[in-house]
Amino acid sequence: MRILGNILWIIFGGLISALGWIIAGCLWCITILGIPIGLQCFKLSSISLNPFGKEIRYEGCVVSFLVNILWFLFSGFELALGNFLIGCILCVTIIGIPWGKQFFKIAKLALAPFGAVVARTHVL
Repeated sequence: MRILGNILWIIFGGLISALGWIIAGCLWCITILGIPIGLQCFKLSSISLNPFGKEIRYEGCVVSFLVNILWFLFSGFELALGNFLIGCILCVTIIGIPWGKQFFKIAKLALAPFGAVVARTHVL
């Protein structure tokens, strides 16, 4: 079921979300100080391609909090807003609600991605 959900996810907008993360990562990698932030964007684009079966835990510290503030000002708000709007559009129909919930999960991650750990959920 998780594989089918991820395939439909890519069709219903997951590819657009992942491209947003990749573009943000490329823009951050232009400067030397932005390379660690850009690399994090590339890592998080993978969750944008297949979010079903994954959960996000926040284990932040002071440094990640400061980087999240910088991130929010320059890239986070735009990515979060885009994912939130796509999630709202998908939640209009009953069938689209599971995909909309995943977009909301990605939007929350886009607001504060540093200090977040992506883990696979274990289903029995």
